[in-house]
Amino acid sequence: MDSRTSPELIFDQGLGDIFSIRIAGNVINEDILGSTEFGCKAIGAKIVLVLGHTNCGAIKGAVNNVELGHLHFITHKIQRTIPGINSKFPNLSHGDLCQEVTTANVQKGIEDLKSHSSILADMAQKKQIKIVGGIYDVSTGKVSFFE
Repeated sequence: MDSRTSPELIFDQGLGDIFSIRIAGNVINEDILGSTEFGCKAIGAKIVLVLGHTNCGAIKGAVNNVELGHLHFITHKIQRTIPGINSKFPNLSHGDLCQEVTTANVQKGIEDLKSHSSILADMAQKKQIKIVGGIYDVSTGKVSFFE
């Protein structure tokens, strides 16, 4: 979906080395859940990374209440991550607000993977997989990881 976060490039991996699932705004839906379960249980992936990035258009769309075709399916999920996004952080600049929402959205993705998939939750509980988050900074090329 987003050329700024090509995982093979930013993690210095070859084609086929990463089981990559891409969606705007890194929101979790049934397709993402099923694909992640397949990647871990059937293919053997050991680390699940929910990766957001700075300057994300989907995050900006959620913060700015953009309504465009089917985009609302993504922006509304992001908006539910932090109800009342704009009023909750009245003193933040637009850029800082987008960064706050990006981080919260990644954390929500981690929670959703664990809470909506008994397969992933069980594998994480048994330490067969690790589910983590990260933010890719498009200006520096660095990834900040967190759990």
